[in-house]
Amino acid sequence: MESEPVGVVVGGRAEVADDDWGRETAVIRLDGDRFGPEALYGLEEFSHVEVVYHFDRVPAEKVETGARHPRNNPDWPLVGIFAQRGKNRPNRLGVSRCRVVKVEGLDVHVEGLDAVDGTPVLDLKPYMVEFGPRGELRQPDWATTLMDGYY
Repeated sequence: MESEPVGVVVGGRAEVADDDWGRETAVIRLDGDRFGPEALYGLEEFSHVEVVYHFDRVPAEKVETGARHPRNNPDWPLVGIFAQRGKNRPNRLGVSRCRVVKVEGLDVHVEGLDAVDGTPVLDLKPYMVEFGPRGELRQPDWATTLMDGYY
């Protein structure tokens, strides 16, 4: 399987850090060699966009395939990599839902994207309520605590 980025994150945070992403603003700039502005027509009608991106700064030797304590916090349980959203994932894929501020040409201005400047963007999808979870949601207490300051 091969995947080619559709664009790149421009601006926002320069360094990877775990919290306070809600205040971050950035631009997702589409690859002008592959896309024209028409690829984004209508996106501004949506309040949020889902962004699929590559954790390109995670070295292959840091990828986790088993279980670990989230954020290496021994007070939290040992959980498998697929039971957490850490960046050291087997395929190093990130998914973020962020607010669309505006669309200009090949640029999507967003707020709350948890990817850093220069991150390759693999896909954009408008967030639709119907694709959200159905039914009652649940998560463990450690996840709620971890996410308390994330956005």
